Amino acid sequence: MLAVTENVYGERLVPYKATLFEKSGKANWLVAWHQDTSLPLETSPNSEGWGPASKKDGVNFLHAPIWALAHILALRIHLDPSMTINGPLRVIPASHKQRFHNDADIEQMRKSSCVVECLVGKGGVVAMSPMILHASSKIRGDSPRLVLHIEYATSLELSPDIHLAIA
Repeated sequence: MLAVTENVYGERLVPYKATLFEKSGKANWLVAWHQDTSLPLETSPNSEGWGPASKKDGVNFLHAPIWALAHILALRIHLDPSMTINGPLRVIPASHKQRFHNDADIEQMRKSSCVVECLVGKGGVVAMSPMILHASSKIRGDSPRLVLHIEYATSLELSPDIHLAIA
């Protein structure tokens, strides 16, 4: 996977967070259009553009400024095939170039843009910026969707006083 990050980003990145997503008949949810803008940090920075904060499993997460999010790449490893019927990731291409601050702006972008379903075979990998507008629907039917989502950064030290936490 590190070689994939180098191929996509131009350098090997450092993994710092992993999440396993499992959609099935027992765990089925809708994910509204959004950007992933919070990062796990060792300490809260005194720099402008960070916040608000929340705590998850003892780790501080803060909404990050665009400059920090530009250092992040997510790889989504599909352990099951991603098909139209099992709530695949949907993205709006090129939406990662700006920050959306409210639902009205997101809805306007969705209505005026092409939405792409990320249909991926078992074992396939999707690379994405956390800033890209993305969503997914509930599954329809019995086909589960299991995805390992790993986030990588250019370094755990985003600046001399801002360090990513391992989450």
